[in-house]
Amino acid sequence: MAILEISPREAYRRLASGVRLIDVREEHERVAGMAQGASGVERAELERAPGRHAPARDEPLMLICQGGARSLQAAQALQAQGYADLASIAGGTTAWQAEGLPMTAPAPGTDTDFHERYSRHLRLPEIGLAGQRRLQQAHVLLLGAGGLGSPAAYYLAAAGVGSLRIADDDVVDRSNLQRQILHAEDRIGTAKVASAAATLNALNPRTRIDAVAERVTSANVERLLEGVDVVIDGADNFPVRYLLNDACVKLGKPLVYGAVHRFEGQASVFDAGRRRGQAPCYRCLFPEPPPPEAAPNCAEAGVLGILPGVIGLIQATEAIKLLLGLGDPLSGRLLHFDALAMRFRETRLAPDPDCPLCAPGREFPGYIDYAAFCAAR
Repeated sequence: MAILEISPREAYRRLASGVRLIDVREEHERVAGMAQGASGVERAELERAPGRHAPARDEPLMLICQGGARSLQAAQALQAQGYADLASIAGGTTAWQAEGLPMTAPAPGTDTDFHERYSRHLRLPEIGLAGQRRLQQAHVLLLGAGGLGSPAAYYLAAAGVGSLRIADDDVVDRSNLQRQILHAEDRIGTAKVASAAATLNALNPRTRIDAVAERVTSANVERLLEGVDVVIDGADNFPVRYLLNDACVKLGKPLVYGAVHRFEGQASVFDAGRRRGQAPCYRCLFPEPPPPEAAPNCAEAGVLGILPGVIGLIQATEAIKLLLGLGDPLSGRLLHFDALAMRFRETRLAPDPDCPLCAPGREFPGYIDYAAFCAAR
């Protein structure tokens, strides 16, 4: 038998006549306020032990959630357990509020902005309140506020990463606007990190932006990595990539790598600093840089404007996974993307037992003149 779906106003009328109403949302959702007169029981708990919360199976019972889907599913589960008079409120708490029906006040100390802003994360069991708090406490370093850094920073801030340190010594140029979505026409000539901070603060003022208008060098790289949980490589040159890799291995920081060229991109996670002998570093993949003519930058070779967005979002995804300990990171895998063929392929990467940097037991050899190292190849 189909479950009866009723309007919030009809539910309010029934509530006034003594019919019981149960809010089946998660506790973190209910603290921001419930339909007045409802009692709160999480859906999983209600389905697991309905008799504890609604002992009379022949009495009318109404269920409500945020939008109406979970309460309907819960009602179906209770019906299968012998409950005969069930109703789900169409549109849920959202519709209840829209109709101006009374709500309970948020629990004392409730951060309503937090609960509203991250509600879709909070509903994911794999993230939930604990995971979102973890993101809020996280620190990410993003090297570069350009094509890769723009989408990565944008989505990390939107996701609620607590602190983003963005390092870039460049200024916004009109040619950047084709792909660097943090910037805008009226910011041409502005420092990229200042432009990035303005965009990200407008998107999510809860995320702290540490704008560092510096070029990364051997002299400042360890300061930039201080207190950071994950590093994202948004650089566009080999000297910075090798320097960043070496520092991350030395300091035990996971490095999320990305690169783009014309119509193709690639991404990986290098985590040799924390997993010596188990995960590769950037030097395991590229022991020596290619000659300059084999790897021209975007200004020389051009790049499809959308391509850095795809790769930057993959980098942001990997960073979130690393921060939350979710899923299977790209460590030990190089993901290739061909935009023209719309095809992804994967190459397995093993740690190099003779890597001059990350081989087990090998002492850190020290920073080198990375520009000279790359120019010599």
